[in-house]
Amino acid sequence: MQQYFVPGPVTNPYQVQEKDLLKHLFSVLRLQEGEQLIFVFDQGEKWQARLIDRDAVLFELEQSVPADKELPVQVTLACAYPKGDKLELVAQKATELGVHQIWGFPGQWSVVKWDAKKLAKRQEKLRKVVLGAAEQSKRDLLPQVELLESQAELLARFTDFDLVLVAYEEAAKAGERSRLAQALGQLVAGQRVLLLVGPEGGLSPQEISSYEERGAQLVGLGPRILRAETAPFYLLSAISYQLELLGNQ
Repeated sequence: MQQYFVPGPVTNPYQVQEKDLLKHLFSVLRLQEGEQLIFVFDQGEKWQARLIDRDAVLFELEQSVPADKELPVQVTLACAYPKGDKLELVAQKATELGVHQIWGFPGQWSVVKWDAKKLAKRQEKLRKVVLGAAEQSKRDLLPQVELLESQAELLARFTDFDLVLVAYEEAAKAGERSRLAQALGQLVAGQRVLLLVGPEGGLSPQEISSYEERGAQLVGLGPRILRAETAPFYLLSAISYQLELLGNQ
């Protein structure tokens, strides 16, 4: 059954008003009266809905649907700006893997340099990518996307998290393979985790020092060196395995 995120509050019957969604429902899906779908309202409240009036775009909310698709911990992914459209790929797949928030920030060794105007345009595009991925993967909550103008903004937010993990290429080269497993083994449901990944050129020594000064842990991601766009998927998959498949929370 198709799922769509809609703004609250929950009302029954519910009238769809968003132009993009209306176009999709009736021009793409060609939805007819009596057909069903799932609406996800603010705060993750899900309802199975049936179209009862096509002209007025009214849906009857028939029954609530369990909201059980989120990771046990809230994971924020912070990526130094990569080249090209890699951040779109990261946003899409990270959403499917359960990320709670996605941040971009200018790394010291990032090749791309985006001004405020371009950041706003990119942010809007990424939010559309995340919306589609969240609907496809039947998420309960829509991940938030924010592109930061400075690394100082990122550093100021470290205190909001219970755990900050930095994927560090030099740690992997040195054979460090235990810190990630140890850190994930200590996670408990409800905690807030920040995952930080550098750009193609990696993270500078100055950046690493500033992260460690604020309590971040440097972790290697196995014996192979991963691309900037691959590391987030490794980390999110490891968290899912630890907390959802093994049930350790």
